[in-house]
Amino acid sequence: MPPARKTALSSGSSSVQDYVKVIYAFTEWQDKPITSSQLAVRLGVANSSVSEMVRKLVELQLVDHRPYSAIELTSAGRRLALTMVRRHRVLETFLVQELGYAWDEVHDEAELLEHTVSDTFINRMAAKLGNPQRDPHGDPIPSADGTVHVPNAVQLEELDGGHTGRITRISDADADLLRFFSSEQIRLDDRVEVVGRRPFGGALVVRFGPTGSARELDLGDQAAAALWVHSDPHPGCLLAS
Repeated sequence: MPPARKTALSSGSSSVQDYVKVIYAFTEWQDKPITSSQLAVRLGVANSSVSEMVRKLVELQLVDHRPYSAIELTSAGRRLALTMVRRHRVLETFLVQELGYAWDEVHDEAELLEHTVSDTFINRMAAKLGNPQRDPHGDPIPSADGTVHVPNAVQLEELDGGHTGRITRISDADADLLRFFSSEQIRLDDRVEVVGRRPFGGALVVRFGPTGSARELDLGDQAAAALWVHSDPHPGCLLAS
């Protein structure tokens, strides 16, 4: 008889690496753990596929999960996730800074490359770049020892009129939206001031740029949710209440 086919996954499997990275990324900018259905949407796979993979991740001691509950990384799962996040974000930074890629082009390229390079290669690439602290979208790059510092920032859509601050992160979840921000010259570290909402649940009105030369722009909910701001409290601030 032919030998039995090996079906067990290891932490070196690209599928395992993708799962733990997505689980980590979901909780990086907010506290709620991810559910199986949310994981399926993020990965573009069927719920049944997620259930099977999560079971294997539990066997590998990379996640904690009980039926009908959320999915959370173990300490081993978090270490693996941070390794993959570091690879992805260093690669994105290199593609933009050294190879001239646009920030809306790098995600898919980095997804392909991150499974084929070694940690030594990534560490040398990071050193060549000057050990950057964030990627082109403002997401923090974990250090080689797994240390990561997530900036104190909130989504622009959560800010009320009168808030000022600087753009700290621009979500890369939608390439079309990144191209829109580029066309409007909206970049990391830009100064922003929230004017307020248009009447009857309308767009969020935001000024971009320094005082005296700021541009006013109406942003829909999707765009406002994609911008993260390190903000300054103001009198009557809703976030401070």
